[in-house]
Amino acid sequence: MTAVVGALAFMAVSFLLSWRKQRRDRREGILLPSDAGATVRDRARERAAAAGFVPRARLDTKRGEPSDPRADAACEAAVRGAWEPAAALLRGTGTDWWARYQHTARLARLAADDDAWLAAWEKERPDDPDAALVRGDSTIRLAWNIRGTRRAHETTREQFRGFHQVLHQARADMARAIELNPQDPTPLAFHIPLSYGLADSHEAMRELWARLVALDPYHFDGHCAALQYWCAKWQGSKELAMTFAEHAAATAPPASMLTLLPLIARYEHADELRRPFTSREARAATDAALAALAAAPEAPAARRLRHYTAFFLARQRRYAEALEQFRLVDGYIGAAPWVYWPNPAVPYEEVRDAMLRKAGRPGGAARVSRRAPARRPS
Repeated sequence: MTAVVGALAFMAVSFLLSWRKQRRDRREGILLPSDAGATVRDRARERAAAAGFVPRARLDTKRGEPSDPRADAACEAAVRGAWEPAAALLRGTGTDWWARYQHTARLARLAADDDAWLAAWEKERPDDPDAALVRGDSTIRLAWNIRGTRRAHETTREQFRGFHQVLHQARADMARAIELNPQDPTPLAFHIPLSYGLADSHEAMRELWARLVALDPYHFDGHCAALQYWCAKWQGSKELAMTFAEHAAATAPPASMLTLLPLIARYEHADELRRPFTSREARAATDAALAALAAAPEAPAARRLRHYTAFFLARQRRYAEALEQFRLVDGYIGAAPWVYWPNPAVPYEEVRDAMLRKAGRPGGAARVSRRAPARRPS
């Protein structure tokens, strides 16, 4: 019952926050008014095309970055029923925890829809920790697939019952993955959504977290998942989320890209904060993100940070700086914050094109030089 209540609260809060954010963005001129004429939109798109930006119809809303060809091949083989390429892909990641997490997540999404290839893998290698890892995450994803994405009143009691039951099965599956490979932080990171979906206690979460960071102190996806746990919409509060985010950002090296966390925390609690995107603290967090990107521009998680940074810079009217980030992520937009909208291409294109228009105006680029020096949030 607790998991069902948590899911209901999450869906309601997410919908309300998204609606309020869209209203605010339109009011402040970041999104076009809903009644903007075709001529206005056409001119904006022509200007973007001339500047070399990807048109809306070609924006990839499923991925936030180009895919790995090796993962593409493994997924294509799995669709055909062959599990061996997937096994080889995960075995080859070694201790590259970033790659291991990304590849597992992609394979698990496939298995949540059709697990015949995974079942064959498990039958052939019953104690393979990689197969167990994919099984655990796929069961979590299956639970959310059963729950669906509709609003609570449009979701049946049977869906909620199935959601709850499958999450409990996922806990058992992930526990087995942890047991089979205790030195791998990946199953611990994947376990965190179970912790907020099943309303685990703060004590249990802190115990899980201690085990994860002992294996990988700066695990990017683990930190992002843990931040969700500490958010008010799940098992925490604005204060707990901000404390967690700011501590992680202040103590991590630039290449970890954990400077993203304060931006996420501010975005998630925008309606509880005064000037969540433009306050002195928000600007300091944005500057810290820019500094991290400058220090490690090719870090694996850099694109994730750039999406949020572009959004915050746009809200701060730092047009030229925002436009630079849009150029570096353009084309692949299946990432937060854009995925909070029903069609991520709509807000992405409108904010990007607004930055292009405003950066070209007199004084548009001049705003950049008046910002405070980059520093970490205190």
